[in-house]
Amino acid sequence: MVHSDAHHVPRKGNAPGAEARFAFDRMAIERFRRAFPRARWSDERKSWFVPGKTARRRIDRWLTQETEMFALHDDSKGRDAFAFDPLSSSYLEVSDDLRVRTPYSKSVLEELRAIPWASWDDELRAWRVPFRSFEELRRRWPNIEKAARHAEPAERMRRREAARDTEAYKASKIRNAERRRHRYPLPAEDLPPLGRPVATAQYGVIVFTEVSGEHVEPSALMASYPNAMGEEIDCVWGRWRSATLAELVRTWPARNPPGADELLRGWWQPTLAELRVARRNARSLERKELSRKLRRRADLQSE
Repeated sequence: MVHSDAHHVPRKGNAPGAEARFAFDRMAIERFRRAFPRARWSDERKSWFVPGKTARRRIDRWLTQETEMFALHDDSKGRDAFAFDPLSSSYLEVSDDLRVRTPYSKSVLEELRAIPWASWDDELRAWRVPFRSFEELRRRWPNIEKAARHAEPAERMRRREAARDTEAYKASKIRNAERRRHRYPLPAEDLPPLGRPVATAQYGVIVFTEVSGEHVEPSALMASYPNAMGEEIDCVWGRWRSATLAELVRTWPARNPPGADELLRGWWQPTLAELRVARRNARSLERKELSRKLRRRADLQSE
């Protein structure tokens, strides 16, 4: 394909015109000379100069035609390559281009986004890949198909069922149940400020809303908070909620990472890195909530 650019350049006597540069290609140069017989080559600037007030527009039009011509040529070559050695897969549909439909997978997205000219078609709910990109699609197809199969609902269900008997799954279930309680063990003699974001090892940056005064049994600590504090410290339960984006933006970061004593008590002033992660997550949650509200409003208006 012809990679080129065109822009105005000063000339002696202020003669109007535009400059064009593109990679050396004998046939492209012949076509360029036929389209612009008055063009002159400059060894010093390594470019072609086309005189005239409309030179830039004419060059841009010629470049567009060249790009389209090469695209058609490359699409034809890609079709021939596909016909000679086709890809056969339930995830691939052949039409005027190649269309890829798979279950959602981050790995599949990364592979498809790396393919030149591949694009998502929201109406078709599929990725469209022109035939000129067939060789790149073929090169990446083993990874795409493997990731797609891994993301199939039945395969995900099989993995979940297989994981149910593992110790990691049981521990994760306990942690999730504990998180839903929105409680956290706090040293009775060193409580965090209420209503202000603080960092924790288990839940990131959160806001404590109250301290219940309820004593924490050591068995509860060891089951869900093994790294929060030692058994020799008297703890009470604190109630918490997620920090809002506005609260996170107002929070001033700590100058230094938490020390051993702060890690032992289970909470500390968040660092800049911790705040950045929390702000990014809060911003994403707010966008999702806004999208849900807009969809709900649109559904009500359509009724």
